[in-house]
Amino acid sequence: MGKVKGFKEFDRIDEKYLPIRSRLKNYNEFTVKVKKSELESQSARCMDCGVPFCHSGCPLGNLIPDFNDLVYNKKWKDALEVLHSTNNFPEFTGRLCPAPCEAACVLGIIDPPVSIELIEKNIIEEGFKNGWIKPVKPKIKTGKKIAIIGSGPAGLAASQQLNSVGHNVTVFERDNKIGGLLRYGIPDFKLEKNIIDRRVNILKEEGVHFKCSINIGEDISIEELQDKYDAVLISTGSTVKRKLDIPGSDLHGVEQAMDFLTHNNKFVDKQINAHLDRYNAKDKNIIVIGGGDTGSDCIGTCNRHGAGSVVNFELSHKPGKNRDSSNPWPYWPFTLKTTSSHQEGVSREWSILTKKFIGDKNNNLIGLETVNVEIDKITGKLTEIPNTNKIWKCDMVILALGFTGPEESLPNLLDIDMDNRGNISSNSDYQTKKNNIFTAGDCRRGQSLIVWAISEGREASYHIDKYLMGKSNLPRKNSYGDL
Repeated sequence: MGKVKGFKEFDRIDEKYLPIRSRLKNYNEFTVKVKKSELESQSARCMDCGVPFCHSGCPLGNLIPDFNDLVYNKKWKDALEVLHSTNNFPEFTGRLCPAPCEAACVLGIIDPPVSIELIEKNIIEEGFKNGWIKPVKPKIKTGKKIAIIGSGPAGLAASQQLNSVGHNVTVFERDNKIGGLLRYGIPDFKLEKNIIDRRVNILKEEGVHFKCSINIGEDISIEELQDKYDAVLISTGSTVKRKLDIPGSDLHGVEQAMDFLTHNNKFVDKQINAHLDRYNAKDKNIIVIGGGDTGSDCIGTCNRHGAGSVVNFELSHKPGKNRDSSNPWPYWPFTLKTTSSHQEGVSREWSILTKKFIGDKNNNLIGLETVNVEIDKITGKLTEIPNTNKIWKCDMVILALGFTGPEESLPNLLDIDMDNRGNISSNSDYQTKKNNIFTAGDCRRGQSLIVWAISEGREASYHIDKYLMGKSNLPRKNSYGDL
């Protein structure tokens, strides 16, 4: 490494944010740019460890010590090449990934880990700023045609990989714009949509074809799909929303998080002129059920609407600030996470179970009933605590409970199987029971991270290329093994 003892000289820095009052006025990203000199010093904290566990912590196997060393030595363009060798879209992961690489950083055993995600984000932004990121068109054409269904991160990564070796790639998207969850599930204050557009424009220039507002089986028949394309990749994500099957769940005012976020993203994109009342949080008392990233995104969005109050329910107990003995390094730390949206204003309630929703005579939500619970750490058994029932007044409840799996309509049309977890069934080569139909991303592995979706798209591309050509030179994941 450029500075072997840099980790002893420099303290970790994190990205800073604009003041809360300022950022709540709009949906723009609100991070404050870090000086290049500070980032170069941060890269010096990478400590030349014997085994870089960050490799295995990263689902993409990013070559983290390599690009850190290059940044420290002010070789930003070379760092970009190293980063792009394993990650098609660092501009997405640098903003949205929870950074399992940092959780596995060896320095994290004794000190705060290296600011890997911050460095990654700034490498890619330096690349765009300086015009280093240009379309790379394939030098040969194979004549093979591939259809990719779904334009989320898995489908986009696969499209670039397969196009790069000369295949003719067409991406079908049922929404009116490309991006899937990136576009309609992630608020603009975390990912402005011009970030997606600039990458999609590069993919178009490289030769990838995109077709929006296309429903497979309606706008293009299954017969045409199978006759026209040599291989098909299904990367439709995990989109079946988890429900809360309790009394009152059909009341007006009980909404799904992804419906709420999608509506808001379309409003920000000026696809709609005004919020529908059902999705408008202004002056309302809001309860968000679910403590993950989607719940956090809903909290930040409600605060920008001007909600009267926002309360967040989490079924599990409140985590501690530090790891306990059952959760050692280098595994992902189950510790208390406070996001920028939490800091903007929310009351967080832990170990709480919603029993029923309460409505008025017009079927409108006016409140809900909860009970406090204990969860056995070994068995996972949930026990209600007597005499802890409580009524909460609210005007709107947002269910941020995750997804149960992909929709089954497309697999049924293609006559391919689902596995016992409700995902599309495939072998280790990402291949369904039909040899020319492959699958990748959340629809194959279940609800997961964007970084995993990119990894899945890259791996599936290798197997599709090998299936079509007999062998493949596409890169595989660099890793010592998954954590």
